[in-house]
Amino acid sequence: MGERFFLTTAIDYVNGSPHLGHAYEKTLADALARYQRLCGRSVFFLSGVDEHGQKVQQSARALGLAPQDFCDRQSALFRSLWERLDISFDRFARTTDPSHKETVRSFLRELQSRNLLRFEEHEGFYSLRQEQFVTEKERVEGRWPEIFGEVVPMREPNYFFLLSRFRERIRREIESRPDWILPEFRRNELRAALQRPLQELCISRPKSRLSWGIPLPFDEQYVTYVWFDALLNYVSFAENPDGGSWWPADLQIIGKDILVPAHGIYWPAILDALGLPLPRRLLVHGWWLNRGAKMSKSTGNAIDPLPYLERYGSEALRYFLLREMTLGNDADFSDEKFFQRYQSDLANDLGNFAHRSLSMIARYRGGRVRGWIDSQAGQSEKELASAFDEGAYRSAFDQGDTSTGLSVAWAFIGQANRYVDQAAPWRVARSPDSGERLDVILATLAETLRRIAVCIEPALPRSSRKLLLQLGISERPLLSRSSFAPSRESYPVGLPEPLFPRIEG
Repeated sequence: MGERFFLTTAIDYVNGSPHLGHAYEKTLADALARYQRLCGRSVFFLSGVDEHGQKVQQSARALGLAPQDFCDRQSALFRSLWERLDISFDRFARTTDPSHKETVRSFLRELQSRNLLRFEEHEGFYSLRQEQFVTEKERVEGRWPEIFGEVVPMREPNYFFLLSRFRERIRREIESRPDWILPEFRRNELRAALQRPLQELCISRPKSRLSWGIPLPFDEQYVTYVWFDALLNYVSFAENPDGGSWWPADLQIIGKDILVPAHGIYWPAILDALGLPLPRRLLVHGWWLNRGAKMSKSTGNAIDPLPYLERYGSEALRYFLLREMTLGNDADFSDEKFFQRYQSDLANDLGNFAHRSLSMIARYRGGRVRGWIDSQAGQSEKELASAFDEGAYRSAFDQGDTSTGLSVAWAFIGQANRYVDQAAPWRVARSPDSGERLDVILATLAETLRRIAVCIEPALPRSSRKLLLQLGISERPLLSRSSFAPSRESYPVGLPEPLFPRIEG
């Protein structure tokens, strides 16, 4: 067992169906989990769904279903998509799980025993979409922002978590940990939010208007606020069967819309109040836009990933999402961009190199290739052997920047294709004294293909596995073993199988 690494995603609200934004976050997390495994670490990858709250109750009622039946159905939709995308989570959190409910109730008792909860009547405005109270200062030019949906006046007694007590502690923690939030400009947004006084956090809802939630352990007439319930999944599902815990998370991956206040203020305050350590890092990604507009259920412009999975396959969708979005920024989705990435990067660059390399080994050496021998390599072979910038690749993935990491990998693939064109093994094979030189070229192609198979694994696990098996390698790849090195004197190589068949536009 190597060094431990625990990463989480946000859990998805089951009120709607999964869309491209959900697919991106889980694919991003999966690629980073696979990268950590590639580095030899023992990874625990947690994902899941958020199943409580008013919107779930309303959606279930509209379909004539019991809330739990509705959650079961919706949860299965998300899990099915993640399976098709090869998301390698180790545990799938569902907030209706009895063990999670008991953890939430236990933590609520702990907060009450520490005098950090207060019961009082509150009068203000309530966002039905966000299921939270909002204040006048959140209006923009006298209007409620679209993110809040319908906002109604409301007056009711509730339990409040004394959030304001933790403002200075959170602020000091953030100032002392400049790399706590990636990218840097997202950290600045949180710092700005902490300049303002914090309102106490309402952590209950009366059962008279919302019954679908976790009852408070000290007042059964109330259920737990859905965000308080959901945030605690990161701890409740991190428990080990032996009684230990993976917490704190090494990396928590979230969208930019839930940094402030949920994960940047509520979450560290709750953890501090419970005497638990903060996550070591938050990675905050941007939104996928549909031709410049934010995707949302309310506007009806959310992109369904299933048609792209059907036409192009999971590897193509994974690659596009991981390569196209720059860390922390928004990205625009279009069919034209998707098709271009598929044809250029996958079919032409990667697929073509793999296919012709394996084909030439089969044609010229009957499917058996000699191992790499450094002393016999020429200048062009040595240049290719050192072309992969492993330091830049590791640095990008360590920062969660899959786009830059994959650009490093594809720069190497581009160099590999140029090497084939320059070495021209098909010409060498026609020469009567070609034996030694051709063996060196083919050995170089096989070693290059092996290294490519290793570095594409976080984004393209199926293609990586297929290439390694064709090279006769069955063990799990490790980045430390990806450099050119002497190998067996000769070994069999399988026949090429197209990785990314050409598709007409």
